[in-house]
Amino acid sequence: MAQPTVRFLVFDVESVADGELVAAIRYPTEGLSPADAIARYRGELMEQYQRDFIPYTFQIPVSVAVAKITSDFLLTELVVLDAPKFRPHVIARDFWRGWEAYRQPTLVSFNGRTFDVPLLELAAFRYGIRVPGWFAEGAKSYESPRNRYQCAAHLDLQDLLTNYGASRFNGGLNLAANLLGKPGKMSVQGDMVQDMYDEGKFAEINDYCRCDVLDTYFVFLRSRVMVGKLKLEREQEIVGQVKDWLVEQSAELPVYTHYLERWGDWASPWDI
Repeated sequence: MAQPTVRFLVFDVESVADGELVAAIRYPTEGLSPADAIARYRGELMEQYQRDFIPYTFQIPVSVAVAKITSDFLLTELVVLDAPKFRPHVIARDFWRGWEAYRQPTLVSFNGRTFDVPLLELAAFRYGIRVPGWFAEGAKSYESPRNRYQCAAHLDLQDLLTNYGASRFNGGLNLAANLLGKPGKMSVQGDMVQDMYDEGKFAEINDYCRCDVLDTYFVFLRSRVMVGKLKLEREQEIVGQVKDWLVEQSAELPVYTHYLERWGDWASPWDI
């Protein structure tokens, strides 16, 4: 039987700072170790901005989870790239090769235009990865996959919900998922990933990335209802099917049990 065509790739990226790069750029004459350079930079950021997340330009991908979605919005598979080694250069290569191999499906993210995609583009630059289809030099600007308003190539759900930055989306993916009864952020937050990585908690990082992709997928489904591509009743059927799939997968991936423990069914006002 032929495999269903992948039309969308819902994805999320987790990353950590490259300590050697931070030391070389921020503190070139001070002889700091990579760990000390990261700690110092985080301290400076916290003091100045009350947030210690290091800019993506100093970061490398350590986890990328991808959900493969058909043209009728069905989830067929959710994978974590380069498991179990999770090498940054292989993760970046496999992401871009996968996008090409599936004939350039629409990338779906939440705030990916600001962080995830620029990080993966910079990884392609850093590691010498060819991505001609994405950069599409010579194409008309409005047809380029990198064009901000080119939703056929990359649908950033935060852009959709804010009219491309005309408003602020306070609460982020966590809020959007909770509006649908889904778990959102559980025991891990994005700003914890650096410390988790330093402590060798690689499996926990990948589990967190998987759950973010699930939340993003459910937000994507509701967005398709909103824009008229999917009926609400069908969306709810798909959500139920995914819940059953998570139950099946939880024997192999216990994080799905944790996700299901926080699961909530959307309370439809139309049923009252």
